[in-house]
Amino acid sequence: MSDTPRALKRLDLSVFPPVATADWDAAVRRDLKGADYEKRLVWRPEEGLAVKPFYREEDPGGAGHERGPESGGWAIAETFDPPRDAVRADLLHDAGATAAQELAYALAEGVEHLDAATADGRAAAEAADRLTFVFAVGGYYFLEIAKLRAARLLWTQAVAAFDPTAAATAGTTMRLLVRTARRNKSTYDTYTNLLRVTTEAMAAAIGGGGTIAVEATGFAPHLAVNVQRILAEEAHLGKVADPAGGSYYVEALTDTLAHQAWALFQEIEAAGGYREAVRSGTMEVAIARSRAAREQAFAVRRRKLVGVNDYPNTMDPDRVDSPWPAPEEGAVSPWRAAEPIERIRARTERHRRATGSPPRVHLVTRGDVRMRTARANFCRNFFGCAGFAITESADPEAADLLVLCSADAEYMDLARDIVPRAVAPVVVAGHPVGTHDALRELGVQDFVHIGSDIVATLTAWQDRLGLEPLS
Repeated sequence: MSDTPRALKRLDLSVFPPVATADWDAAVRRDLKGADYEKRLVWRPEEGLAVKPFYREEDPGGAGHERGPESGGWAIAETFDPPRDAVRADLLHDAGATAAQELAYALAEGVEHLDAATADGRAAAEAADRLTFVFAVGGYYFLEIAKLRAARLLWTQAVAAFDPTAAATAGTTMRLLVRTARRNKSTYDTYTNLLRVTTEAMAAAIGGGGTIAVEATGFAPHLAVNVQRILAEEAHLGKVADPAGGSYYVEALTDTLAHQAWALFQEIEAAGGYREAVRSGTMEVAIARSRAAREQAFAVRRRKLVGVNDYPNTMDPDRVDSPWPAPEEGAVSPWRAAEPIERIRARTERHRRATGSPPRVHLVTRGDVRMRTARANFCRNFFGCAGFAITESADPEAADLLVLCSADAEYMDLARDIVPRAVAPVVVAGHPVGTHDALRELGVQDFVHIGSDIVATLTAWQDRLGLEPLS
């Protein structure tokens, strides 16, 4: 075999005729067959964004972009140890902030560092070069990539206000320390945390994290280090500078985040700056609103944590809280989405240890095969998140709670048969609007469905079944 590499052939794009965006959009709408385009295909995370199903060059931000660090590599931090004077946007992330809030408040704090430096007679460029920004990267993969890229764009613009000559390199020399998030980790089914930190570390590398720390959250610390080694040495992510550069999707997200964050930064500055936002409590209030939106999305399972509020591992009831990052208090309090479900699971586990068994939920499955199967699977996940034992058959059995799983049209007959002879409370899986009140009159005590608040519902049933509250 010849040692001379074959010439690489460039793809001849002329063989593909151009297609207008309107034509792509029309094709998508035809495939939807009348389904609502916005509801089915436009993703609206709690970040206040509307993410489209596809992007083209003409989308804002699609034509140009800010390149990441030219080296393309990153330093592996085996322990997370940020400088004492670092800008800690990561703590805002773990308090529930949106990506735009993380960027805006970090930028405002960074600007105050530059203000202090220039007031002391130091060069803004030198102060900018010494300052470390710490960001946490969470589960919204492409959004997190865009967030780190937007951070460099914003920092370039801020430094330019102090020293236009230094702005040319500010984005590429921004000192970034990036760690995996804590707010989306759970003490149950902790190997899902290992999966989460893998995609988070990948997003951090692609987004241009100068130094990356993967924190062990319930799994062996050596695995946390190995995640990065695999990404660097086997996935070769460090071989390419800014691999997301040129992606219309990522560029558009970067542009949108940068504009949102800059507008918020200007509001913060107009109100007195970062320290005033902390002192007055306006930052805390703003992030609390964002956190509340995340809590609600988690409670109704519009946003899911596998193994926590959906698809629980019922074979392993024990929680694992070691190793775990030491808690840190910042300007706002830390928060984890899984904590409400963890408390429910812990309450069930204490009941199991005290009585010898967890509450038992029996699913009565009859009628339409497709509907009863779908609703039984839903209930296995729903009540399994509380650590309850789940059984299933076509007839009622001894249990703490009976759940009827069938089609809406069959619930009246099923309830007439089951409720009069049931010793345990009876619940219906679904929300049959036409017979809802009639089923209540027959003695059905609750309904569980995709709109149910899982935290409120499971807590209420633990109360009704007599589980001792946690202190």
